[in-house]
Amino acid sequence: MRESSRQIGIGFIGVGDVAPLHAKAIERCPGAELVGVWNRTAERGRQRAEAFGCRFHASAEGLVNDPSVDAVFVLTNLETHLPYAKLALEAGKHVLVEKPVGVTIAEIEEMKRLASSAGLVCMPGHNYIHEQSIQRSRELINNHDIGRLVSVYIMYNIHHAEEVAQRYPGVIRQILTHNAYTLLYLGGPPVRVSAMKACLHYQEYKEEDIAMVNLELANGALAHLCASFAADDHSNDPWTIVAKVIGTAGSTRYSYRDWVETRPAAAHSQTYAASQGSITNEVRHFVHDCVLAGRPPLSTLDDAITAQRVIEAIERSIEEGRTVEF
Repeated sequence: MRESSRQIGIGFIGVGDVAPLHAKAIERCPGAELVGVWNRTAERGRQRAEAFGCRFHASAEGLVNDPSVDAVFVLTNLETHLPYAKLALEAGKHVLVEKPVGVTIAEIEEMKRLASSAGLVCMPGHNYIHEQSIQRSRELINNHDIGRLVSVYIMYNIHHAEEVAQRYPGVIRQILTHNAYTLLYLGGPPVRVSAMKACLHYQEYKEEDIAMVNLELANGALAHLCASFAADDHSNDPWTIVAKVIGTAGSTRYSYRDWVETRPAAAHSQTYAASQGSITNEVRHFVHDCVLAGRPPLSTLDDAITAQRVIEAIERSIEEGRTVEF
């Protein structure tokens, strides 16, 4: 790290849909600068580099070995997260890995081992929990201000066209990972998992466009998770993205619908400002609290491992048609 200026140079591996959100977050983060990008499709990489005002690298190796890069954001497709995180860590760079972090538990454990042995930060991109409202909900739960936890609902209902959905590995991996780590943050781990999925409107894409999960938590509460690309919720109180916690002495609610901009986003018909806000908070936490101050991430790779265990339990429940012990 360049101690003289305390400016953290950041490089992107991958410049897909989420990259502009991270670029804007870095722009809004004092002490951080986006200095370079690499992308498998060079033309798109050059376009993004020009738009972001940074350098385009001809290879991922060139980016991680650039002395102006102190940290790397791995923003590629899920199947390549481990090799690119490994490349960056072995080059001595701190890493933020977008969710889903890995294909398997073993992949995330390997990232943890590499980061630990190198003394570097490797932080999962669990952006939902960087929302102040989610953090306030956790505080209310932990302080027993809303009494004993009864139920947790984490819902996602945003229509995705087939050509957009094809860029992702189905809603279980792509979306329920968000629901899983948020549930762990608010209510703790489950003890039993029961799930179902369906594909309702895609013609060629074979992955599921909706999945629902019921869980029993270790503290006795029940939880319900939903992830859907199948349809928008147009009701008066839409469950676009909602996290609701109910206790014996109170409840909390958080919704993306409280901040909406009437312009399209990369994959959505509207822009939900909370999405940018959570990533801005996440990047600031990564730079200031983790890289500069040396404090542990709000969500660690151990949390990513547990979230992956939840996802794999969901997949096993669907495959075997039964409730799975966690």
